[in-house]
Amino acid sequence: MATTSMMFNIAGIHSKQPWFVLSSEQFRTHLPTNTPEVSHFYSFKAGDTHCPSTAIPDGCIDLVFDCDADGAGALVCGTRLEASSVLFERGHCYFGVRFIPGVKPDFLDASASELTNKEYCLQDVMPNANQLIDYVLATKDFTKQVEVVSQFLSTKSRQAAINVAQQIVAKICLHKGNIQVQDLERFSGYTSRTLQRLFKNEIGLTPKGFSRAIRCQSAVYDINHSDKLTFSNLATDLGFSDQPHFLREFKKLVNVTPLEYQNRVKEKTYLERIHCY
Repeated sequence: MATTSMMFNIAGIHSKQPWFVLSSEQFRTHLPTNTPEVSHFYSFKAGDTHCPSTAIPDGCIDLVFDCDADGAGALVCGTRLEASSVLFERGHCYFGVRFIPGVKPDFLDASASELTNKEYCLQDVMPNANQLIDYVLATKDFTKQVEVVSQFLSTKSRQAAINVAQQIVAKICLHKGNIQVQDLERFSGYTSRTLQRLFKNEIGLTPKGFSRAIRCQSAVYDINHSDKLTFSNLATDLGFSDQPHFLREFKKLVNVTPLEYQNRVKEKTYLERIHCY
C-alpha cells in the first residue's frame, strides 16, 4: 500500500495523464522543490503491446525523452484539445517533464499556439538540444535524470514578475476551470477581445479553451481522489448545466464515460501504481 506521504505527493499533482499510468508497466513521479515552473517529473516503461495510450487536455507542455531510442530521442508535446491517441514504443522507458499549466518555456523556439495540439522533435525547437538529450539518456536513474533537467532549467532565465496571463491562469485553476469570461474581464480589467489575444499569444489557447482543459483535469482529479463522489454533484461543482452535458464533455475529453473511467481507476488501483521519489 502507498504510504501517507506518497499519497500526499500524488495528490499534489493536478495535471494528470492517467492513461499513461494505467497503460505502463511501472510509473514513477517526483514533485520538484526548486523548479517552480515544473508541475512534476515522471518516468515510465511502456507496456509490452502495440496498443496506443491516450493523452487528455491538461493545459501543459511536456518534454518527453525516449530513453531506449537508437538515436537521440525527445519530443516537445503541447496540450491536447480533446482525447487523442499517443503511441509509445512497447517496452521502452520514457522520462518526462511536465510544466505547470499555462507555462511555455522560454528556451523553446516556437510560440505557445504553435505547440498546442502538436508534437515536435526537441532538436527542431531548441538550440543545442542534443546536449541535454545526451545527458538525460546517459543515465537510466530517474533521480539523476531529474537532477540533470533541474540543473538545466536553473540556468534559464525566469520571469521576475507574474504577468497578467499568469494571474488569470491561476484564477482559472483556483476555480477548477468553472469561471466565465465576463468574470475574467472583471478580474483583469481587460476586454474579452484583449483577453483572447493575450491568451493565444502567451498560452496558445483561448481563455475558454484553457478553462476547458482545467475543468477536464479537475473532473479526473476528483474521481481519482474521492471514494464518495456522485457525478451529479461533480457536474454541478464544475459548472455544467446538467449531468448529460457533463457526461458528453467528459467522454470527448477523456475518451470514456466518467463511470467507465472510475471503474478503470479502481480496478487497476491507479494511485498505488504511482511511485513517488
